[in-house]
Amino acid sequence: MLNTPHIVRDVMTKTVAAVDRGARFKEVVETMEGWKVSALPVLAGEGRVVGVVSEADLLPKEEFRESEPGRLEQLRQTDDVRRAEAVTAGELMTSPALTVRADATLSQAARTMAQESVKRLPVVDGHGVLQGIVSRADLLKVFLRSDEDLAEEVRRDIVGALFAAPTKDLRVAVADGVVTLSGRVRDTSLIPVIARLVRSVEGVVDVEFEVTGAASARAQPPVAGRQM
Repeated sequence: MLNTPHIVRDVMTKTVAAVDRGARFKEVVETMEGWKVSALPVLAGEGRVVGVVSEADLLPKEEFRESEPGRLEQLRQTDDVRRAEAVTAGELMTSPALTVRADATLSQAARTMAQESVKRLPVVDGHGVLQGIVSRADLLKVFLRSDEDLAEEVRRDIVGALFAAPTKDLRVAVADGVVTLSGRVRDTSLIPVIARLVRSVEGVVDVEFEVTGAASARAQPPVAGRQM
């Protein structure tokens, strides 16, 4: 049986800097600077995430500093001008907040970040209460798994699952996250299936094959290279 995919809870940062809706502009800036972060969840009630305030939300204050009053009046309905005049996190924040559940898979979190062009997501429970934060860097932690660990999982959960018993004819080697399977397989039509399963192992960078069909191994050249 294949290992359960890693979920956001496995990689998220649990200690999170956040501010409440009433936090003043300067407090927001000081919190970002103190924690060396570029965005903060904004909380209400018992820690429920109601928005996110980022550096981009703060910059209009500086951008429109020298604008003429008449020009500001013309632009008053734009989001940037409203933020330029804002003084609290509740006025500055982007709401509703884009969040992710702690039990979401890393693939789901990565897809949300890519689609919404964000670098991090507040992690919430079923009531929207802040549990942690997950960043792009957190999602890449699975690629820190050792080659030995990856090889063991491929042997046990893929090679062992596809064949009636572990076979010595199909060898598994891993270098820098790239899995190479070499030797013989009874049915080369299984190669695309094996490739798909190996790529689903978290931490695998790529998969390559150097195999022959068992029935006519001497007569056939090896099937080599990457499988898409």
